[in-house]
Amino acid sequence: MERKIMSESELLSRREELIEKYNSQSRQSNKPFILSKRERKVLGIGRDQGKATLNHARISPRKVKIVLDLIKGKDLAEAYAIVKFTPKAASELIYKLLHSAEANAVNNFELNSEKLYVADCYANQGPTLKRMRAVARGRGTRINKKTSHITVVLKERD
Repeated sequence: MERKIMSESELLSRREELIEKYNSQSRQSNKPFILSKRERKVLGIGRDQGKATLNHARISPRKVKIVLDLIKGKDLAEAYAIVKFTPKAASELIYKLLHSAEANAVNNFELNSEKLYVADCYANQGPTLKRMRAVARGRGTRINKKTSHITVVLKERD
């Protein structure tokens, strides 16, 4: 069943209704209301946040989540301080991601960097790199090298 493609004028006339539907919680049995990329752009959805993603980082997502849990919900200055002084391997990657997300928010959407906070951050598993290692009796075993996709979302606090 195809969905009707709406024109820009129709999207703007139904703006409040569509945004309310998009932001509403869907029940488990119903599919959530999905807008296309063009429709989200016309309605201005997502222009209140700065987002940065790092794909294929050569670190396990489990190690990254430890640091991400420390900064979730914190102000940007506080998040920078936490990441700078946390002795974990993921800290340097997350520091760069925070900086990139801040630049995206300030330059692309003119958000105030003083009011930014870490609204959401997560690490998903990326593809596993497989290497071979020699073991006894001429055999080889597989070594799994984990990768992760790290995302940081900054929003402006009201």
